[in-house]
Amino acid sequence: MIRKILVPVRGDGKGDNVLAHAAAIAHRHTSHVVVVHCRPRPQDLMPYGIYIPDFLRKQLVEQSYKLADQEEAGLRDELRALALKLNLDDSGDRIGKVATVEFVEEAGRQVDVIKRRGRLADVIAVAKPDRDRNLGANTLKAALFHSGRPVLMCPPRATPPETLSAKVTIAWNGSAEAAQALSRCKSILRGADTIWVLSNGTDAGPGTSVDDLVSYLKLHDIKTTVEMFSASEKAGRELLRVSASLGADMMIMGAYGDSHERETVFGGNSQAVVDTATMPVLLNH
Repeated sequence: MIRKILVPVRGDGKGDNVLAHAAAIAHRHTSHVVVVHCRPRPQDLMPYGIYIPDFLRKQLVEQSYKLADQEEAGLRDELRALALKLNLDDSGDRIGKVATVEFVEEAGRQVDVIKRRGRLADVIAVAKPDRDRNLGANTLKAALFHSGRPVLMCPPRATPPETLSAKVTIAWNGSAEAAQALSRCKSILRGADTIWVLSNGTDAGPGTSVDDLVSYLKLHDIKTTVEMFSASEKAGRELLRVSASLGADMMIMGAYGDSHERETVFGGNSQAVVDTATMPVLLNH
């Protein structure tokens, strides 16, 4: 089962939506949500390569601590109020019995905090990157490439999801990344009510066909239905379209079989999903 969900926040206004997605999974799996506020260190805020007199450096450090304290207090109050609305228990006494939450503060760059804390989480929940505003791409990258854990990418929503991981699609192409997704997400699959395997008929050869996948999952007592879609250069968008048409509330996929840098510049199926998804996607690499 999903026992621990990590939600990194830094006061950029996206934490509320991500916490709402994490809460939806937590209620379904009786999970513990750890909200970690990544508090910047004074040295991370100093201009690089510019000489700063000692007296001015001291003033900047003192001011940065004051601002960080104010931000943390406001953010903690805001998240506690939201957790109450989401029916997450923060008493610390009912972990493993109901959906629970705790708040942690850690100084350092968010990407470094995610790398360390993410490795002992079952799922890391992050906001969908906003490429137009250059927000969130490094957060997703750090979680996906440096934690070894599944990453739930949460698109913006006007209202919190009522349920998540009840109706799930699996994007299958026989790749190592897709196999990683299956291995890491069995708890999600076992807890789902309905599972569809999405394929356009391409795979890595004998042993990785859709029929092979269905047989493999059956050995794990996971029943699936195969949904074929036409082969296309825009497979990423097709996966999202088919998932939406089926009524899925989450898609599971392996991500970035090609390099992240190449797909970011030249495009690719994974990047198309990251850029255009309007539904939660559980990414694995």
